[in-house]
Amino acid sequence: MKSLIYLFACSFLLLFSCERVKNKTHETINAGGEVVGKSATEFVEGISEGIDETLEAKIKLSPLLVENGLATGKFEITDNPLGGKDNLLTLYLIFNRDFNEILRIKVYDKNGLETGRAKLEINEIKGDAGYFDFTFGKRVQIENRSLIVIE
Repeated sequence: MKSLIYLFACSFLLLFSCERVKNKTHETINAGGEVVGKSATEFVEGISEGIDETLEAKIKLSPLLVENGLATGKFEITDNPLGGKDNLLTLYLIFNRDFNEILRIKVYDKNGLETGRAKLEINEIKGDAGYFDFTFGKRVQIENRSLIVIE
């Protein structure tokens, strides 16, 4: 009878130990997978940000416009609904002084060659800001790594 109780107790302890080991193994695998997942996500995001920075067009304001209180924010280059590919520049402008001028924009490709021009008359008061659309001709395409100069 004692050996039967002893055998039953050993079986119970062995079964309990196996279940505990299984749960710990499962927790460890999940934690390891979570770390790998986070690292992979950060790696992919880093590559994506590096590519975006390398390929993104640059905006440059003339020193005179900066002196006159103009600043830029976010911009986007899209297709013009009236025709053309990547020839509509939507630019967020910030007016730190009253502003009543015609803005002229020139686009240069990655080799420094001028590829297009656009202009827009703007009349805003100090403290205003907003998005403005600059439409280029149908043949103009604002490419990756272009320089956009605002005069």
